[in-house]
Amino acid sequence: MDYKELVIRGISYSQTQSGAYALLLEHVQSGIKLPVVIGNFEAQSISLGLEKDIHPPRPLTHDLFTRFVSAVNYQMVSVLIYQIVDGVFFSNMVFKELNTGDELLLDARTSDAVAMAVRFSAPIYTTEQVLNEAGILLEIEQPERTMTKESHEGSDLGSDGIYNLPLEQLQVLLDQAVKDEDFDTALELQEEIKKRRKQTD
Repeated sequence: MDYKELVIRGISYSQTQSGAYALLLEHVQSGIKLPVVIGNFEAQSISLGLEKDIHPPRPLTHDLFTRFVSAVNYQMVSVLIYQIVDGVFFSNMVFKELNTGDELLLDARTSDAVAMAVRFSAPIYTTEQVLNEAGILLEIEQPERTMTKESHEGSDLGSDGIYNLPLEQLQVLLDQAVKDEDFDTALELQEEIKKRRKQTD
């Protein structure tokens, strides 16, 4: 299968879920962004894993598991985000025994898998289907019209209101939702845009 490699573009506080964070992954070749909602602990762990010079006084859970994997002579090969169901991403961690080359596949939450990947400098992959279902593609040419966060929150995007808007306006709202890290709204808008474009193809 032709897997798509993702890179971490950042972690920010989620404005849609209290106490949660948004991990933003990107497929560089296409520019498609994949937003993943993660918990506070996982966000801290991924951030610390990315900052190689920062070492907590005691090992975090992901640090401990990383040491255990290395101690039993395994190496993380990759992470694969292979499915999304009802907004939940499913991932596998792939390990290899360094002497025999035997592979070990473990199911994991995506946040835990990414936290491990940054510690092993392992690549993160996904499938074309996941990108199509949950990816967000921002237009390079941004419309000049701007929209404040207050006006965005005041718009009735969760109702039939979006179906009465022209395609260009939906794209403006999509771009603003991504900037505001309102990924639930962004996904809803993206789905409507995809439906409109399929109808015109």
